[in-house]
Amino acid sequence: MKLFFALLCLPCILFAQKEVLKPLTSGTNTSIRGISVVSDQIAWVSGSNGFVGKTLNGGKDWQWIKPEGYEKLDFRDIEAFDDQNAVIINAGFPAHVLLTADGGKSWQQTYLNTDSLAFLDGMDFWDVNNGIIFGDPVKNKLMILKTTDGGHSWTDISANLTAEVKIGEAGFAASGTTIQAKGKGKVWIASGGVVSNIYYSPNYGKTWKVFPCPIIQGQSSTGPFSIDFFDEKHGIVVGGDYLKDKESFNNAQLTTNGGKTWFRPDVSVYGYRSGVSYLDAKHCYATGTSGTDYSIDGGLTWNRLSDLKFNAIKKAKKGNLVLLAGSKGQIYQLSVQ
Repeated sequence: MKLFFALLCLPCILFAQKEVLKPLTSGTNTSIRGISVVSDQIAWVSGSNGFVGKTLNGGKDWQWIKPEGYEKLDFRDIEAFDDQNAVIINAGFPAHVLLTADGGKSWQQTYLNTDSLAFLDGMDFWDVNNGIIFGDPVKNKLMILKTTDGGHSWTDISANLTAEVKIGEAGFAASGTTIQAKGKGKVWIASGGVVSNIYYSPNYGKTWKVFPCPIIQGQSSTGPFSIDFFDEKHGIVVGGDYLKDKESFNNAQLTTNGGKTWFRPDVSVYGYRSGVSYLDAKHCYATGTSGTDYSIDGGLTWNRLSDLKFNAIKKAKKGNLVLLAGSKGQIYQLSVQ
């Protein structure tokens, strides 16, 4: 199972690399949690105090937007498709999904849930039309919403996931990345708290399987806070205990079989991490409130990169731009040289 990762590191002996974290902007009164990097030029972010940010020139300049009527919401995740179209979700009650088709000038509410238990944790899209959102349990089942029209309307498909969550099991909305949609209909959702599981669907959420995730768990503050897959078999989950963000015990796991089973890296990430991203099969990066780490062997061993604190990290869907974001409107660019 570890052979894939061991083989990946062999070519790296021949080449030295240098990671550079470049500050792009800071000072806006928002804690950024959501990042969507469309290309090397276009990226959107979302955060607390109703803020949404957008750049059209690779992060050199940022436009800050507050959707009218939603200025107090905490937008924990965002999915952007180009410079005009984006979808955002908030954490907390009531639960909202908003959509813009004019670059953020105006926003349409496409979903509202006033149930006091409704809490949206993350969102991802397979393509411009098909997307999925998950939230904390309602009546012992994870809330799952699906769209087939680019977020203009949402259908509750929670009943498709027949497995009931355990008491104390829920999702984390630290970066909107405990869910990932990939390929033709495959999606993974990571839960945490008292129990951690990976919920997997191969068919756009029609049917589901549940796989245990052996990352640290047992408390409401523990579990997986971010998940990423390089392909349909190889994935990484990171997390930890956000109340003890410098502890490194069992806060990362790897899979080589699509999430069915997981194993610990030989050298783990250095503390609680709420964001993880593959740049390619070998190069991976993880970040959180106690720093940022990198791996050059597919996640099998991790090295300390920086003490800088971030909430989230994302790579461009088409391109090489990698952005990290955190509190006070802080956004950095990661370059590998």
